[in-house]
Amino acid sequence: MCRPDHFTVSYRINPWMRPDQPTDNALALRQWSNLHAAYRDLGFDVRLIDPLPGLPDMVYAANGGTVVDGIALTARFRYAERAAEGPAYAAWFRAAGLAVHEADAVNEGEGDLLLVGDTIYAGSGFRTDPAAHAEAARVLGREVVGLRLVDPRYYHLDTAFAVLDPAGGPGSVAYLPAAFDDASQEELRFRFPDAVIVSEEDAAVLGLNCFSDGHTVVHAPQAEKFAADLAERGFGTVGVDTGELRRGGGGIKCCTLELREAP
Repeated sequence: MCRPDHFTVSYRINPWMRPDQPTDNALALRQWSNLHAAYRDLGFDVRLIDPLPGLPDMVYAANGGTVVDGIALTARFRYAERAAEGPAYAAWFRAAGLAVHEADAVNEGEGDLLLVGDTIYAGSGFRTDPAAHAEAARVLGREVVGLRLVDPRYYHLDTAFAVLDPAGGPGSVAYLPAAFDDASQEELRFRFPDAVIVSEEDAAVLGLNCFSDGHTVVHAPQAEKFAADLAERGFGTVGVDTGELRRGGGGIKCCTLELREAP
């Protein structure tokens, strides 16, 4: 995770961002601190990267890269405003002892590359280049299934698709069908016939931008129907409001990069 010490909305690279509306940095920091505390209370090992001045989106740690079995595929950002985040996270990965692979194709880390079981589901359409899918398969040694996003509000896969059970299975994810093209919807129905289908209302508060360890889901409290569906399926639920950070286009999962170390 990365503290939002420099968080603000000073440019617009997604529909959520409104530079004309001032952000409340103190509120963003309190909300982030609540998320950090929730993770610690759940027993997670939370490590921090130092925030850098001039990189207001660095708080969205999920975009910093993708780590599988101790291999870190670095991010290459589409927009110049975020380009320096890639090297910053790469340096942190090296210092942490991970095997670092510098990406050739544009990819925005776990924003668009999500592991379910032994398969990586990879978004494209707005940020990550489809060429990055083949690179991820080669570097990380996993099957990669491409999913095309068509709604600009859900510009990263992790805003429209949530991993509920990292082990995989027919009901191990949740998603918003309308965020995907027809072929991707068909693929999702085939692979996850028992998925949680999330409403437009819950997706619009970035309810799908949640984090789960397979037992407990940390989610936006505004996504009430989604939380009820999760509880009905036996998941524990913890609501943490990150509404101020949502103004930059990110929520709980965006603030969370999973470090899957070598077995």
